[in-house]
Amino acid sequence: MGKSVLPPSEWSVVWRRTILIAAASTVASWLVSNLVMMSLQQGMNDVGTILALTLPAALGGPVLLFLQVRSAQLRVANRRLETLASTDWLTDCLNRRVFTASVSSALDSGEPTGTLLVIDADHFKTINDRFGHERGDEVLQMIAAAIRDSIRDGDLVGRLGGEEFGVFLKGAGFEAAGRIAERIRAAINGLFVTSEGVVQRLSVSIGGAVCAGDGGFAQLFRVADRRLYAAKHAGRNRVELGGSIDDSDVAALAAAIG
Repeated sequence: MGKSVLPPSEWSVVWRRTILIAAASTVASWLVSNLVMMSLQQGMNDVGTILALTLPAALGGPVLLFLQVRSAQLRVANRRLETLASTDWLTDCLNRRVFTASVSSALDSGEPTGTLLVIDADHFKTINDRFGHERGDEVLQMIAAAIRDSIRDGDLVGRLGGEEFGVFLKGAGFEAAGRIAERIRAAINGLFVTSEGVVQRLSVSIGGAVCAGDGGFAQLFRVADRRLYAAKHAGRNRVELGGSIDDSDVAALAAAIG
């Protein structure tokens, strides 16, 4: 069973636990042997002491090591399964289910503010048609990497489906969210996809909804998606932010009340 089976961090855990258990077993063996010999009104001689101290490690050490390695392999496998179940296979972002649940949990926890961004790649069908679906997958990976590099520690990134991504900026109000969203847009707009002399600059449209603790995920997504549509309609490659209830919602409410 080679060490390559486990990462170095797990091997350090395996050796530490094996040594501690072996040491505890050795001490226990010596104490029990000593007590038995004392009950027989005989003290521990040198041979008995050596056997009591060496046999547990000699006989049990390999078994302990094997069990600890198997336990570590199980931990690694479980972590990999958790990762596979929670992330998008192509971009390594959270998948839609986990992203939605994570944002909902953050909102329910009483976060004072937060902003949901919905990011959509512009003219993505053209990219697939011109460069092929394999390059299209590479473009999605490039966009995902640019998004991750542009946000803060603790912010959430998910792939919502197709060429659409979601970002939840924890604690970000309108001003901070605007700066981060613009940073994402500019980073992606600095990327190119090329093939056989054909070059196309990448761009995304971003819609956002700023929450002040008065909306759930469904409401935030509805507003952010509406803002995304506005960004597309205004020419793409731009950012549009709204509140938890944007202008069209207010108008609808006023009409209903009136």
